[in-house]
Amino acid sequence: MSASSKKKLRKEQESAMLTEKQQQEQKERKKLKGYTIAFVCLIAVIACVAIFSLVSGVVNRSGILQKNTIAATVGDHELNTVEFSYYYTNVVNNTFSQWNSSSSNNLELYAQLMGLDLSKPYDKQTYNQETGETWADYFLNLALSNAASDYALVDKANAEGHTLTEDEQTALENQIQMQSFYAQLYGYDSLDKYLAAVYGYGADEASYRAFATNSALAASYYNAHQDSLTYEDADLRAYEKDHALDFNSYSYHAYALYLSNYEDKEKAEELAEADAKKLTETTTVEELDKAIAALDINKEKEDVASTAYENVLYTKVSTYAQKWLSDPDRQEGDITYLPMETTSKDEDGKETTTLTGYYVVRFESSTENKEPLANVRHILVKFEGGTTKDGETIYSDEEKATARKEAEKLLQQWKDGEATEDSFAELAKENSDDTGSKENGGLIEDIYPGASYVENFLNWSIDPERKAGDTDVIESPYGYHVMYYVGDDEMTYRDYMIENTLRSDDMEKWYTELVEAMPKSLKNTSRLNMEYNG
Repeated sequence: MSASSKKKLRKEQESAMLTEKQQQEQKERKKLKGYTIAFVCLIAVIACVAIFSLVSGVVNRSGILQKNTIAATVGDHELNTVEFSYYYTNVVNNTFSQWNSSSSNNLELYAQLMGLDLSKPYDKQTYNQETGETWADYFLNLALSNAASDYALVDKANAEGHTLTEDEQTALENQIQMQSFYAQLYGYDSLDKYLAAVYGYGADEASYRAFATNSALAASYYNAHQDSLTYEDADLRAYEKDHALDFNSYSYHAYALYLSNYEDKEKAEELAEADAKKLTETTTVEELDKAIAALDINKEKEDVASTAYENVLYTKVSTYAQKWLSDPDRQEGDITYLPMETTSKDEDGKETTTLTGYYVVRFESSTENKEPLANVRHILVKFEGGTTKDGETIYSDEEKATARKEAEKLLQQWKDGEATEDSFAELAKENSDDTGSKENGGLIEDIYPGASYVENFLNWSIDPERKAGDTDVIESPYGYHVMYYVGDDEMTYRDYMIENTLRSDDMEKWYTELVEAMPKSLKNTSRLNMEYNG
């Protein structure tokens, strides 16, 4: 090959190699361009997602979505998520508060026993295995019922022109003010932020005020309707005719012998009945308690004795003993034993009765509760000082003596004056430490046996020997009370109970019909917080 030919061949090869290189570079440039476009697109997508998330978060926190999402309807009312969240959150919090109290502040453990794991969303946990209802469903339905109750009452109140009293309006303002106090206590710089943290985004003072006002008006109308119900003597007698025993009270001692306490299961019934018969051979409560302690099943137990029941209403007496105790021929000291039985039904509806033991009962007394209710006035002189230990405040003898001296001074001041009921009332307004009755001259009416007053106060007030104008100084855990007996009420305790029963029955019927007539339904509840945030 000539030199020129070789030169020409090298040029052609170099040219071919250049072209191949250029082609490879072109491919690399295209690939790089593709990567660049994809990367730019990815960045754009990420940026869009970030912007959307940011905007979405801002919108969500603003409460706009919650305020524009209808969570439930009640009658003609549409409740958005914010409005319904007040009912929902209160239902959840009240439930947890009750659980916490029942478990000595061990909420999580109690919740687990109830089948709820507080670490998981409520709508992911089953409340009712048969229906598939979740815990969220359970809380939602309770909240819906509460909302229906409020709005049913509010609609009636508005239709009849019922408004809050001055005291009720003041109580409402205090409730709202208390929320502001909590906001400061927990470090929030505004009430709106605190409410949003408790009830969810969108909650603020205006919406909370509307909710609280509705609830207050509903309660006010309910109470007003209840107070408007009056009954004549004929109404009481007509009801009493078919429920006479319900308003009698019985005092008795009782002791239960359970078959399960006997080791010999085959002879348990025989042994229990033999022990029951042995106990009925006693003639006094002391003998009864000694015989109980001497039983073989109690030899390794301490302080085993009968239980004393005093002035128990017939409806609250053990069903095992109701018929025997209410026998009109029953006499003090009568004693017997009665079978304790349970009844169950199988799938076919057939009943089976099972003996679980014997109930030994000793009759002490009974009353028809025809004593009149008592009306008193009092002046409370509270103990001052004291030392608190384990949550209990203990007062020294000197501190108690100081309070007693002041109480006796007030009583003497009254005696040295006009010594009338009116003058006592004025003295109470000026000096009593009992804020509940002070403005009313220390007046407390309709006191009955078993009322929830401290023992000394109650016993003094219902003493059958008490006469109008009687005075005294008595001690209670709160201090010393200067007592003044106004007199017997016109109504007896028995009629008081009958009237309250009639009123309760009528209110339940009225309220149930009113609420059940209110249409209600859940809508979009997805924006409610269904997780524990305690």
